Order: sequence, then C-alpha cells, then structure tokens
Amino acid sequence: MFDNIAHRYDFLNHLLSMGIDNVWRVKAMRFIRESKPERLLDIATGTGDLAFEARKQMPKLHITGLDLSEGMLSKAREKATSRKMVDMEFIKGDSENLNFEDTTFDAVSVAFGVRNFENLEAGLSEIYRVLKPGGKLAVLEFSKPKAFPVKQIFNFYFRQVLPRTGKMISKDSRAYEYLPESVQAFPEGKDFIAILERIGFKQCKDQALTFGICSLYTAEK
Repeated sequence: MFDNIAHRYDFLNHLLSMGIDNVWRVKAMRFIRESKPERLLDIATGTGDLAFEARKQMPKLHITGLDLSEGMLSKAREKATSRKMVDMEFIKGDSENLNFEDTTFDAVSVAFGVRNFENLEAGLSEIYRVLKPGGKLAVLEFSKPKAFPVKQIFNFYFRQVLPRTGKMISKDSRAYEYLPESVQAFPEGKDFIAILERIGFKQCKDQALTFGICSLYTAEK
C-alpha cells in the first residue's frame, strides 16, 4: 500500500495537513536534540522528512532511517542525494525485528508509524532494546480531539474529505481510508503511556499539539 502511494506521499502529507506536520516534526526533534545524541534511528521513516529535520537541527548526527516500504525508501534516498546528505542511511527493515545490537542508539524517533505496528508492544520493546540507557524516544502520532468544535471538524475532515482527496490524487482507494481507521484503533494518550511504562520506559509524557489533532509522546530508557 505504501509503495503504491510513495510517488505522491510528500505532496499529500503537506496538503492534507496544511503544512502543520512540519511544525510537529520540529518539536519532536527539539526534544531529541536536548540530549545531544550521536546516533539516531528513525523508524517508519517513510520518505525521510523527520530524519531530514533531525539533520537540519543536528548536522553532525549519525542518522539511520528504517522502513518496510522500498518505494518510500527510494524517495528518501533521492531526497538525500538532491540535498547533498548522502551520509544519511536509509535501509529496509522490520520495526518489530530490528537488525541492530542492543544499546546501539542514543535516540529513536517515529512519526506516524507506531499505529502501523502489527504488534505494538513488540515494536516498542525492540525500540527499548536498541536504545542506550538514558536514550530518548520521541513518537508523533495522530490523536482524536475531544473539545467542541474541533472534534466535529476533525471527524468530518478525517472521514470524508481526507479519504476522497487522498484517493483522487494518489489513485489508491485503500491508503487514505486506512488512515482514519488506524487512528481510531490506536490506544492514544494515557493508554499509550501505560504501554510505554509497562515495557520499561521512564519519564513518559504526552504533549497535545494543534488542538489535540496530534500528540508528541516522549520517553527515556
């Protein structure tokens, strides 16, 4: 599915979010930057937007982007070449079976990817394993606004406007129907924090962004 929409993914992301997604990525990387990491793993990197934001804020950071979709990774590599950031590494891999040694990374980031994990706890446990003690985790994920009228506007947009626009531009009828379905099914807020804590993460926090449309989850090993 993600291979099928890779060619229009960036355009649709920025169009459908009206560019707000860029602001969210900046906030996530500001949290990571505070710990002055040397090695970052960006899981579900897609076309690399969060990884590129990391490079922008931390020019000397060693960055590995990982994704299951070769179509998305191909776009990320093209962008890295065009931006003369060829030292960034984009590799194919399974987030629930990471091919890295224990305690390899100082930080891990995930933008709009954890809800796609087949087994959420397995994926988060793998993240915990590859993080160094004291390592930071930043997760951006869509959430469901609770306040009127944002809740009503969000639900209409997510269920009516977004799937139709996404289908029209990407030519994939399934991908943008899957998005609102996966957001509805995701254990957001306190439920997600509880899962992080159960795995062993500490200092777990949930910061609502843009009226609760998105959440920035942060944690430490």
